[in-house]
Amino acid sequence: MPHTNFPPDFYEHLKQNTLTGIKAGSRRDSFLDIWMVNVEGRIFARSWGKSEKSWFTALLQEKTGQIKYGDRIINIEGIPCKDAALNAKIDQAYLARYTSSENLPYAIGITQPEYAGYTMEFVCVDVG
Repeated sequence: MPHTNFPPDFYEHLKQNTLTGIKAGSRRDSFLDIWMVNVEGRIFARSWGKSEKSWFTALLQEKTGQIKYGDRIINIEGIPCKDAALNAKIDQAYLARYTSSENLPYAIGITQPEYAGYTMEFVCVDVG
């Protein structure tokens, strides 16, 4: 089920910027800039480092977080994406979005099969 309830200016932000801030869980004080992709109006990201203490694992444990773009903050929930067909679309979105010479090696890396298990969908709860 698509979650297209993000503000229109957030989608515009994603078109214009490669990095977007995220803060997940209750133990983080600052935002971390990460790559996010839009697939059919739904917003996804993958954990690059796959670490035990990351925005991804914080969302797995606590389900809630925030996205920051410009001076706006969106309260979100995280839902792990386990759909293989959707993950294939997310792979294509990463490869289409991050094409610069400095980003391409990472885009290729983050679309490898082992990263599918580190894919999170963000659902807008409300805009601050």
